[in-house]
Amino acid sequence: MRILHVYRTFFPDTQGGLEEVIRQICAGTTHLGADCTVFTTTKNTSEPSVIELDGIRVVRAPETFEVASCNVSLNALFSFREVFEQADVVHYHFPWPFADLLNLTTRQKKPSLVTYHSDIIRQKWLRRLYNPLMKNFLSSVDRIVCTSPNYFATSNLLTEYEQKVDVIPIGINRASYPVVSEDELAEAESQFGRGFFLFVGVLRYYKGLHILLDAIQNAPYKVVIVGSGPTERALKDQAAQLGLTNVVFTGYVSDSLKVALIQLSRAIIFPSYLRSEAFGVTLLEGAMNGKPLVSTEVGSGTSHVNVDGETGYVVAPGSARALRRAMDQLYKNPETANLMGTRARQRFDRLFASELMAERYWKLYHDLVGKSRSRE
Repeated sequence: MRILHVYRTFFPDTQGGLEEVIRQICAGTTHLGADCTVFTTTKNTSEPSVIELDGIRVVRAPETFEVASCNVSLNALFSFREVFEQADVVHYHFPWPFADLLNLTTRQKKPSLVTYHSDIIRQKWLRRLYNPLMKNFLSSVDRIVCTSPNYFATSNLLTEYEQKVDVIPIGINRASYPVVSEDELAEAESQFGRGFFLFVGVLRYYKGLHILLDAIQNAPYKVVIVGSGPTERALKDQAAQLGLTNVVFTGYVSDSLKVALIQLSRAIIFPSYLRSEAFGVTLLEGAMNGKPLVSTEVGSGTSHVNVDGETGYVVAPGSARALRRAMDQLYKNPETANLMGTRARQRFDRLFASELMAERYWKLYHDLVGKSRSRE
């Protein structure tokens, strides 16, 4: 079965949680018999437009411009049609308004679904302009997948489409991550130390990293921030203005170094303060490695992964004081941190293994194809 995934960015261009979700869905369903292609855009026009990455065919249309975090490619208006026609199921990942337009321009009906990763929060005035296109798109797809019961329960938009919403929590696979050698771990420790708080992700406005920097002033521990993105320069300027000596910005790192840093950390810190953060794959990666978690309550899937007082701490969004209090607790009480990390790993094994996610999507793909054929 040929599955076409559609999202605005993908590896190796960017290193974010949503990209990892798509990779995990592709890996899991490929094991079950899927042939996966990802259609995306790229700023890197010096490399081939079609590459293979971890057994996934990645078709990349050159980006023409970006507006309000929406990548637009005029070339994609033509190149998308070819990969669309080859697919048995088209799997969109929301939000990417340009994908709604691509869907509108296709001439034939295909079995389709969209994984609804997040509401659109920030661009309220653009949302008014976009609303008719979005409603047309969500009405046209056969099924809508929400990634957690928490997010479904708190999304006003999803309740409008309640009859065709499925909940499939995100899962990741240990085997898809590199095994870090003792030498690699020792090298990472020599550079970054151990027992630090770790953030991994694209540096975007809703990640709350500006709040985290305020929180760690004069803290006796270090924070390591992995990733790059639109707010990187502003965050480094803020750190300099605050005189912080206990924060390290690593930029993009290899998967091996990311795993090593997770293993060396005291806990995963995830200060996102808006509902744009719908799940938090880094929280899963930390839980998979037995690390306690610190996140905020924004009514999304982050609180499906991290249970307050059990697997870590869930604090009020936007509060530097609350973040600091949770981090202090884990720093001062290593036994509590270890116990929470163990519970986080147990919860991961029970609910978030990639096999569960892949099987649910595979069944959904078959159901969509079967219904499509019965209508012919």
